[in-house]
Amino acid sequence: MDFEELIVSLIESSLVFLLLAALFIVLVVKAVKIVPQSEKYVIERFGRLRSVLGPGINLIVPFIDRVAHEISILERQLPNASQDAITKDNVLVQVETSVFYRITEPERTVYRIRDVDAAIATTVAGIVRAEIGKMDLDDVQANRAQLISTIKASVEDAVDDWGIEVTRAEILDVNLDQATRDAMLQQLNAERARRAQVTEAEGSKRAVELAADAELYASEQTAKARRILADAEAYATQVVAQAINENGLEAAQYQIALKQVDALNALGAGDGKQTIVVPAQAIEAFGDAFKLLKGRGS
Repeated sequence: MDFEELIVSLIESSLVFLLLAALFIVLVVKAVKIVPQSEKYVIERFGRLRSVLGPGINLIVPFIDRVAHEISILERQLPNASQDAITKDNVLVQVETSVFYRITEPERTVYRIRDVDAAIATTVAGIVRAEIGKMDLDDVQANRAQLISTIKASVEDAVDDWGIEVTRAEILDVNLDQATRDAMLQQLNAERARRAQVTEAEGSKRAVELAADAELYASEQTAKARRILADAEAYATQVVAQAINENGLEAAQYQIALKQVDALNALGAGDGKQTIVVPAQAIEAFGDAFKLLKGRGS
């Protein structure tokens, strides 16, 4: 074997080795699949579902199995959607909704529904219209949390066959047309006016009640004062009667004489000049009083 034949032999053996190495590398690349944590791979074999690969290193049969779908399992948010609905009391409202979901079973999602976002949006719109149609406008505004819970549960039941989990459903806003807003504003103003009138009437009633209570209290206090005065006069009369009974008529005459002297002193103590006309009987009474006083003094 000459040198040229040796060179050709070496080249042929090296080429075979390189081909085998390249084939091995290709087989490894095709067989080993590294799936990210946020995704799942749907594997098909000859057009049929073979398996679903989870996060990490996975092995498949090269050139027979293939990755048909790479599905993200992260939570997704549908674009905010607005749909019209009619309440039970025939009021047209515009409801703005937002839905959050994630894919839990990719094999169901890719083989049972083509456009996931559109399907969920259509389902949510129908459920929102149906639920709002069962409620009055006031209930829609007051029980929004309950309405959201009902819509979420209904959507979960509807999309369960698609391998989807609805994590949240929100009603962002409930808008009314201008005519309905004007009517509600008039109703609100009328209600405020009614409350103001009721408050004013209750205030007037309370003022009358308080005035009557005050008058009754004043009457009761006046009656109590009169009763006290009457008791005092009765007690004074009783004391005088007892004194007369114990000391005779002179005690009464003595008290009368004192009162008469006090009256004369009061008349004499007045300012200016007073002209006093005294009856003869009064002068005699004063004389008797002074006699009594004189007798008392001696």
